[in-house]
Amino acid sequence: MSIVSQKVKEENRFSLTVDNFFKMFSVGYLLKKSNAYKDKGIPCLTVFKVLFELVFTGKNLFMNYKAESFDIPFARDVVYRFLNSIHINWQRFLYLLSAKVINHHIDRLTSDERVDAFVIDDSFYSRTRSKSVELLSWVKDHADGNKNKKGFRMLTLGWTDGNSFIPVAFNLLSSTNPRVCINPAKNTIDKRTVGFKRRQNALATSPESALSMLEQAVATGIKAKYVLFDSWFSFPATIIKICKMNLNVIAMVKDTPKIYYNFNGEKKSLREIYRTVRKRRGRSKYLASVMVELHDKEGNHIPAKIVFVRDRRNKSKWLALISTDTSLPETEIIRIYGKRWDIEVFFKMCKSYLKLAKEFQGRSYDMMVAHTTIVFSRYIMLAVENRNNTDLRTIGTLFYYCCDELEDIKFHEALQLIIEALKTTLQEKLLLTKETVNEFLNYFVTCLPVHIKAKLSVVSCES
Repeated sequence: MSIVSQKVKEENRFSLTVDNFFKMFSVGYLLKKSNAYKDKGIPCLTVFKVLFELVFTGKNLFMNYKAESFDIPFARDVVYRFLNSIHINWQRFLYLLSAKVINHHIDRLTSDERVDAFVIDDSFYSRTRSKSVELLSWVKDHADGNKNKKGFRMLTLGWTDGNSFIPVAFNLLSSTNPRVCINPAKNTIDKRTVGFKRRQNALATSPESALSMLEQAVATGIKAKYVLFDSWFSFPATIIKICKMNLNVIAMVKDTPKIYYNFNGEKKSLREIYRTVRKRRGRSKYLASVMVELHDKEGNHIPAKIVFVRDRRNKSKWLALISTDTSLPETEIIRIYGKRWDIEVFFKMCKSYLKLAKEFQGRSYDMMVAHTTIVFSRYIMLAVENRNNTDLRTIGTLFYYCCDELEDIKFHEALQLIIEALKTTLQEKLLLTKETVNEFLNYFVTCLPVHIKAKLSVVSCES
């Protein structure tokens, strides 16, 4: 019975956590702003909350309906209609939720001097056992030796301050190539709906999709100082377009002869630049750094700094980082780029624990987008709870009252409190007389340094 009661307590505590998260960030209101309205008797917030909590119960949707005592207050068809809806703007919901969490909760815990950044990266969205999934295509899985697998390329935009990572947007990318795309999109969908627009976005290129997500994130009100991404997106044209949004870029640079940089008045590839610069000796954190200019086909050009670092996996090789903020020192560029690793932890968490691409096996593209949004929302709640449990400033004004109280207690007053506590302990535990205790404490004070004895004498005179 004790095990059952403990489990019930944990479930009640988790249910309270979810309720507080939904209330604090007005999830129901955000769903309405994203065009999520009920068709019949079940509110959309109720359906969303059940699906939101599903992964934490240890059962999938099928097992909940198969059990005799299931707690889901609606039929299975309600879930499928909700997930397959072509009218709910899930991308807008995720933008609004992440913006509210960042601007109204995390931003007040982050100082202006702390570096925050957008992070762009892609990951493999697996549907290897599927055949009839809409827009299913062959995708290279970089984590598995670039093998071609059936699924999607999940391009993700996130925000991080080095402590908390918040997913902002995503796009499940397919292809217009008939050799790559296994099942094209449906032609029967109304072109005025959100479902048609999200299918059009799925056929965009990675740079176009990344720039579009950045523009919408900035328009929603999410602020950041830098944009971090790896070498898959580090083209000069892409970097220049991001700089036009008043955002600086720190990224890994490809070592390819097709990309040239203006270095000392000459167009040179990255490898040619590395060969000409002088390397730093010893155990320096970087090998060299140079100033270059980036150009695009439209004639735009911006200055940038390239930092060459050693490859930890192979010390005979090197890697290159580029920063459009030329005022940053080399060590700071390396440190800020290290924050990009937060998105890798996010991908691992979603796939291993939050059942990304495993919880629902729907065939429509709308269901996969809805399911991915629910998974990202779960991660946002966990990120908020982790911040609340580790950052004492989330206590609120009580934290500042405690700080003010500690500042009011001076050093000599703290010493006097310790001595008074010691006097009381000696009398109660060792049953010593008051004269013996005073004699002991007088001898203890005479053994203290001169400056501490002066502080104690000031306190005794004032009292």
